[in-house]
Amino acid sequence: MSNIIQAIYNVYKCPDYNTKTLYTSKNRANSMGDALEYFIKDSFSGSYGLDEESAMKAHSETFAYLGNQNNPPDAILKDGDAIEVKKIESPNSALALNSSYPKSKVYRDSTMLTTACKNCDGGQWKEKDIIYAVGVVKNTNIKHLCFVYGEDYAADKAIYERIQTQIKNGILEIPDIEFAETNELGRVNRVDPLGITYLRLRGMWHIENPFRVFKYLYEFDTTQAFNFLAVIGLEKYRAFPQKDKDKIENEEGLHIQHKMLKNPNNPAVMKDVVVITFAR
Repeated sequence: MSNIIQAIYNVYKCPDYNTKTLYTSKNRANSMGDALEYFIKDSFSGSYGLDEESAMKAHSETFAYLGNQNNPPDAILKDGDAIEVKKIESPNSALALNSSYPKSKVYRDSTMLTTACKNCDGGQWKEKDIIYAVGVVKNTNIKHLCFVYGEDYAADKAIYERIQTQIKNGILEIPDIEFAETNELGRVNRVDPLGITYLRLRGMWHIENPFRVFKYLYEFDTTQAFNFLAVIGLEKYRAFPQKDKDKIENEEGLHIQHKMLKNPNNPAVMKDVVVITFAR
């Protein structure tokens, strides 16, 4: 069973962070966004350098679900965590989440999930931890990469849903409108006298990228071509197999530190986390 610790080790051992070198010649990715997703999937399945057929087999053995832009999350590990991949072009850019607010966890009862996603892993799960894999990609080079769990990055879903509910309730107070519930914020039907115009209400959520959010934990070395950062809650880290942790803890180039993180729901409360970094 794959996990974030194995993925970190694979990223550290990866021979090249140029997506053109890794994928273009193998016809495995058509864009930089696709290439980053392939890189992340390969990081968890240990399938760098494989041809498309071999990589597909490795992914099938690693993941219980693979989604796409319209069907989040991007992947779910077998008996493991969900993964959401985000590409940005600058370490100062925010993440565009569009109609989906930031996730601290993935919940099976979410209307945003497909039936296939809900039924993966036997369909008995209620919630899964989610890893945000955020990469800064310039030209074809992955310059910065961060793995962070949603619960250490985003607030609980109630925080975001409260805002959505207040917006919907405010719209309902407008007299003589026909409001319809959708997976977006909602829809106002029959706006005009003929009843042929409708207004879609769509949220456009953004969140500051983890390179800026966690600047107080670690600042990237701008003199290096590639920087990596992972933030994992101490309890979560301790639960991973010792043999996996031994592999990364025995690598001299990987820096593992215990630090304190601001709780996304209450910054006055600090949380013990493990911060894993390297640059080259």
